[in-house]
Amino acid sequence: MENDVFAIILGAGQGTRMKSSLPKVMHKIAGLPMVCHLIATTSELHTKDTIVVVGPNMDIITKTVAPCKTVLQEKQQGTGDAVKTTKKFLSGKKGHIFILFGDTPLIKKETLEKMIYQREHENADIVVLGFVPNDPGRYGRLVVENGNLKKIVEFKDASDTEKAITLCNSGVMCVNAEKLFGWIDRLDNNNAAKEYYLTDIVKMATDEGLITKVVEGSEEEMAGANSRSDLAMIENIAQNRLRQKFLDQGITMIDPSSVYFSFDTKMGKDITIEPNVFFAPGCTVEDNVEIKAFCHFEGAYIHKGAIVGPFARLRPEANIGENCHIGDFVEIKKSTIDNGAKVNHLSYIGDAHIGEKTNIGAGTITCNYDGYFKSKTDIGSNAFIGSDTVIVAPCKIGDGAMTAAGSVITKDVENDAMAVGRGRQAAYPGWAKSFREQKQQLKNSK
Repeated sequence: MENDVFAIILGAGQGTRMKSSLPKVMHKIAGLPMVCHLIATTSELHTKDTIVVVGPNMDIITKTVAPCKTVLQEKQQGTGDAVKTTKKFLSGKKGHIFILFGDTPLIKKETLEKMIYQREHENADIVVLGFVPNDPGRYGRLVVENGNLKKIVEFKDASDTEKAITLCNSGVMCVNAEKLFGWIDRLDNNNAAKEYYLTDIVKMATDEGLITKVVEGSEEEMAGANSRSDLAMIENIAQNRLRQKFLDQGITMIDPSSVYFSFDTKMGKDITIEPNVFFAPGCTVEDNVEIKAFCHFEGAYIHKGAIVGPFARLRPEANIGENCHIGDFVEIKKSTIDNGAKVNHLSYIGDAHIGEKTNIGAGTITCNYDGYFKSKTDIGSNAFIGSDTVIVAPCKIGDGAMTAAGSVITKDVENDAMAVGRGRQAAYPGWAKSFREQKQQLKNSK
């Protein structure tokens, strides 16, 4: 049997219960659209082709899933009709064709591999993915006799005996590529919904005396998102998987349930994460990093030995060097902080480069935006930036230089120099007392 693998992902549903202008499969789980989770899973099977079926006005899906192909299902006429739209790409292929649903992103590669195994070792032409839910409810039932799948029965058409079956249909199939479209072409819509049901191909296969099998997956894997509540449930499952993955990897989390990861978060070892930390997409954390509570990271790289937080925000292209200290209420964006530097308190560093072992005092701000253009601040190594310094970019501060607290720095500062940019202090004896007396008299007169 040919081992080529192909995948069809059905993604044409609007998801009206989502109450959203965004196509249902574009809603994100762990920072990635649901349909892209499935593409990532099928790619692990080394698929020859993955084709996504879309509905009208869903160009956003086409752009998102590229270079995967998309095909248009103009009218919503059932799952069989959706599969038929892919015929021009997959007809005549040999091997396995998976049919998956774009709103069920949690299916594991290992489960799909079991379905391939069943096809190859049991000589099955169709393998259906089933599951046993806590509440079978109105799911379609899988009728199995002597180890083979006899038929799929929709709940509304099931007898009382069939309704008592707990093995339910997920809709996911692995089908003999050479035979799929022959069955699809024979489907009819002689049913109450006037739709072409993919499930009808199972009866066609069994009527031909062919082997059809069932692989059982977990209910968790079959979770589909038809509403915002479903989306939140799936997000929770995905986060628990990611948390367990990193715990198994040797990451310490004091309160795992309060830490949120993205699909692409990368972690080293011997990392400690305190509660209430959020990793948006694009984050990497190297070994021996300590992340304190209430931090938010997006597109950031944290090198080994750094200490970050609490209440730190690292925005895209924040690059934190080895053994750096990034403290409370510090925001860093598109900036490189070299090894051993410290930005410990209440500071904004944007479009900047901070040299090795430089200390940034509390309340420091790099003014990087003039309303039209972003400009860069470059601070050398072993510099000392006094508290409440405002650096107006573009500006360069040399190695070993210092700025006086409360300064506004608008010009370059040479190596080892002290820059002072503040008004001269003056004191007026008794002025404050006189001011209070005048104001009190005015208040009493009203």
